[in-house]
Amino acid sequence: MHTLSNVSSRQNGLSLSDGRDKPAIIPEVQETSSNEVVNGGVSSDYAQMGNCQWYVLRATYNRVEKGLDILKSAMAYTYLPKRLTLKRIGAKNKRQWEPLLPNMVFVYSSQDVIEKTFRDNKSLAHYRFYRDKTQQINGCDGKHPPIVIPYEDMMNFIRLTSIENEHIRLVAPEHCHYKSGDRVRIVDGDFIDVEGRVARIAGQQRVVVEMRGICLVATAYIPSAFLEKIV
Repeated sequence: MHTLSNVSSRQNGLSLSDGRDKPAIIPEVQETSSNEVVNGGVSSDYAQMGNCQWYVLRATYNRVEKGLDILKSAMAYTYLPKRLTLKRIGAKNKRQWEPLLPNMVFVYSSQDVIEKTFRDNKSLAHYRFYRDKTQQINGCDGKHPPIVIPYEDMMNFIRLTSIENEHIRLVAPEHCHYKSGDRVRIVDGDFIDVEGRVARIAGQQRVVVEMRGICLVATAYIPSAFLEKIV
């Protein structure tokens, strides 16, 4: 089993790198991101696996990293999104990695495997499926079905949240002033290949990636010249 690892590694003979040159490490990063997929490092065409899908697991009481090693060993892939933050420490500004979604981890597996892993490991009792409350309750277990993230949507989310840029931010729907309903692709700069919708946020033009039922994540400022409408 594998986690999404650094871009130079290979999973099942396929590289997670898309072949672009990678930037130098940002100075004064305090620790390595547990995203483990660095800037420009996600291929949109590496092989999907059998009956695996991307699920969202939610941990109680901010204990998402407790038992994470068990999930990593049991799932095909795991992804714990983090973001760079800029903090004043002493006389210097320091960049540090912090959880983007403190209570959530994304796993690529089957529902049966996830449920069996929960049953077999009492140390994972604080994890639950993040469920889709817009869907009807399942008659078998009396619960809403788990949220399943389409594969390409997940790759787009990983591509965005793996970029070493402290201006990436979670946003609330009411703060997104969309210019139109058109989807765009970023064709240049640090955020190349990220897809989403153009919005004005905090006085700047950004591209917003929506993870339905989960969150909205915005890029840093994007010039119009870097945008291409998706037909």
